[in-house]
Amino acid sequence: MDVFGYLESTKYRYNLNAADIWNGMLENIGDDDYLTKVRQAMDERGLHLANLCVDGAHLWESDPEMREQNYRHALANLHAAEVLGARTVRIDMGGRESELSEEQFEYTVKWYQEYAHRAQENGYMIGPENHWGASRVPANIKKIYEAVDNPSFGILLHFENWDTDEENGDRLCAPYAFHTHLAAWVEPRYEDKLKILADTGYSGYLGVEHHSGENEYIQVEWQLASLRRTASQLARSKTQMGGELG
Repeated sequence: MDVFGYLESTKYRYNLNAADIWNGMLENIGDDDYLTKVRQAMDERGLHLANLCVDGAHLWESDPEMREQNYRHALANLHAAEVLGARTVRIDMGGRESELSEEQFEYTVKWYQEYAHRAQENGYMIGPENHWGASRVPANIKKIYEAVDNPSFGILLHFENWDTDEENGDRLCAPYAFHTHLAAWVEPRYEDKLKILADTGYSGYLGVEHHSGENEYIQVEWQLASLRRTASQLARSKTQMGGELG
């Protein structure tokens, strides 16, 4: 599916008002005419871009040449995000080991600070996803978040995607979340996850993720309906108790 087919499904199959675009769906992030067409396609459908998920631009690699290549790719994707009006951007930390070396930590903080400053100037948020490698350790997320120390820096919280502290990782890192991914395996615990977000005052989007490769239209419809039902029940419960769901 190309990005235009995705936008069509997002609006007219699932009746959503926001998109969550993976940069692999974009044919040419260096072509402003093409990016403008994508932006126009969103505008025509009344969609805005909740998140641009960027692959191929993660910060840390042991090879300096690869780090430089990824940095250039990151800048191109940040420009694309700004043309598309992204509200949040995910660029991974990198690092395939669970432990952060001092060199990796300092390098990661340095460039996230640069990206966060740019994001702050342009009205969006940026940060990693607990996606792979070092980012799947809650303590690493906390350490990076506190060192970057910028209100435009946070994380894309991928629920239940931890290598350590698996029972507490979601709750520990939810305060840093600017966007979310709820995969199919999390569905039985949607209520627990939404309560965690409500406790932090989260006001971003709920991203449904599915990549089984089988009956995905129907599978996503099921996930989305389950999430909507759970969110509606929690909101009603909160209202009855005199509060409101964040």
